[in-house]
Amino acid sequence: MRLKLKLSILLILSLILVAIYLFAGIPGNWEYILPRRFSRVLAIIVTGSVIAIATVVFQTITNNRILTPSVIGLDSLYVLLQTFLIFVFGSTSAFAVNPNLNFAISVGAMIVFAFLLYHLLFKKQKNVYFLLLVGIVFGTFFGSLSSFMQVLIDPNEFMIVQNRMFASFNNVNTDILWFSIILIIITIIYFWKYIKFLDVMSLGKEQAINLGVDYDEVVKRLLIVIAIWISVATALVGPILFLGLLVANVTYEFMKTYRHSYLLIASALVSIVALVGGQLVVDRIFSFETTLSVIINFIGGAYFLYLILKENKEW
Repeated sequence: MRLKLKLSILLILSLILVAIYLFAGIPGNWEYILPRRFSRVLAIIVTGSVIAIATVVFQTITNNRILTPSVIGLDSLYVLLQTFLIFVFGSTSAFAVNPNLNFAISVGAMIVFAFLLYHLLFKKQKNVYFLLLVGIVFGTFFGSLSSFMQVLIDPNEFMIVQNRMFASFNNVNTDILWFSIILIIITIIYFWKYIKFLDVMSLGKEQAINLGVDYDEVVKRLLIVIAIWISVATALVGPILFLGLLVANVTYEFMKTYRHSYLLIASALVSIVALVGGQLVVDRIFSFETTLSVIINFIGGAYFLYLILKENKEW
């Protein structure tokens, strides 16, 4: 009952914030303003939920609360792709101007990269920590290539690249949004049968194997789902580096349970509260002079340092 009460509180708070964002301060012309706000809120709910759930699952697999799926290098790959397309083809090419084409290329490249990475490493090593190490190396490599091209690129075109380096919910393509929702629903249906393993996997690899879990196979399947979720969310709105870390750890502290049936739902609701509340701050206080990802990354980065210092004190 205590866990259900906490979920109810998060749900009510999420609905209140969504209602405020949708309906507050509309001077008129509801036919124009309300659909635009609705598409933003829907994008927030979709991306926030999948990033939060993906991070909780990823931290369960790695048994580490300061790691996020970003360490695999997908965010860095997205920035590299956007930089490369504008560097090679220019800002007026179809790759940069057509959002549907850009979305397809970004999602496809990130998913293919993740599939190849998982297949090659799990075929030989079957070690998730080795996977993380290789992902960090690739992420650093992608970041270096992006920086190199950004130095050489035309300053006007660099401004376009810079805008895509930070997540934004202000101009969401509804066609891409609905396609993303369909793809995410399909992956959630596939993911559903693996939820029952998460509570056991949180005990560690050896304990999970002793309790009958085909650990390597389940981890590989879950990592593929995580890669699809992060790829779709990043290609839809842009990279939000510290959102998953912040939301997942707030969820752990608030729920105080190991049961993933509650943790996954709670993390999605916490993410919605954080993003919708942050978007209200961006709209009403900063008057669109900054982006939501800047605020989330600032708070998340500070919280990341706090977690590291906390871990050092415990040791």
